[in-house]
Amino acid sequence: MADQFHDHATDKSTITSTTIFNRILTTTDPYEKLMCIHNPENDSLIRNFPIPVTPLDQNTKDISLNPDRRTSIRIFRPATELSITTKLPTVIYFHGGGFILFNAASTVIHNFCQSIATHLPAVVVSVDYRLAPESRLPAAYDDAADALNWVKTQALDTVNGEPWLKEYADFSRCFIMGCSAGGNIAYHANLRAVEMDLEPLKINGLILHQPLFGSLERTQSELRLTNDLYSSPVTNVMWELALPVGSSRDHVYCNPSVDNGESSGTNAGLIKKCLVIGCYGDPLIDHQIKLVKMLEEKGVKTETCIEDRGFHGVAFYGPKTLETLLENLKHFI
Repeated sequence: MADQFHDHATDKSTITSTTIFNRILTTTDPYEKLMCIHNPENDSLIRNFPIPVTPLDQNTKDISLNPDRRTSIRIFRPATELSITTKLPTVIYFHGGGFILFNAASTVIHNFCQSIATHLPAVVVSVDYRLAPESRLPAAYDDAADALNWVKTQALDTVNGEPWLKEYADFSRCFIMGCSAGGNIAYHANLRAVEMDLEPLKINGLILHQPLFGSLERTQSELRLTNDLYSSPVTNVMWELALPVGSSRDHVYCNPSVDNGESSGTNAGLIKKCLVIGCYGDPLIDHQIKLVKMLEEKGVKTETCIEDRGFHGVAFYGPKTLETLLENLKHFI
């Protein structure tokens, strides 16, 4: 799936992070900020955003998840020099990218997952789900359910299951985690899990790292923080490309508070405990705080780690922020 990010004859190696940031600040066109071109005739996207990918190494492997959907999983184990004496927690991870960018092999995603695997330590199962608009929601949620079922299958097959999971994974200590759009997917994956028989898999908690939610009504943080890549015009485009055609941002996929009370979503699904990580420099922070309040009202034990400073995705570019995040994860897990 990595090839989908290299479908335009642009030398992306010459586009630096400074160039990207300057373009974010100077252009008002959200498609230009995202470096994408939407083709409404076949509802596809040309992606020019520079996204380097990282090949496999001795601590990672790729496995096909659903060949018909062209989805896969990248597994991360701790650095081989670590001495593993007990089985490790399993983190089922969903990457960010506004539902339209990145995959499990993207370098920024790969490095983040490897950091989690080594620091906690843990086994990380990073899901390469289908992207919008070619596959609009709930496609990514369906792929998340596939991933949960796949991990369950490995837990049941003690003879022929995936060797790394057999050797390292403690299936009674599984966590669903996602960042940005991946946080949205992780939340909905948890709700899907309510309808699934996952035994002997045990979901111990949900980790939402700067999750992407929204609504038709603009929040104060969205109105205040207009230069962030995830400013309102950009997230508008992401939702327009990700939601079912004709849906508004008050669709339950975007705004979980609109649920009518009849679905498992209002019962917070299988969540035993939830960690929400964010910062006040993120335009999405008000939506995240609203979600925390909703979960608490439903009786979910919710922890928050909200920094005063930062921006959306800061942990991927700030070593100190990443270190703090990893320590918070370790404490939660």
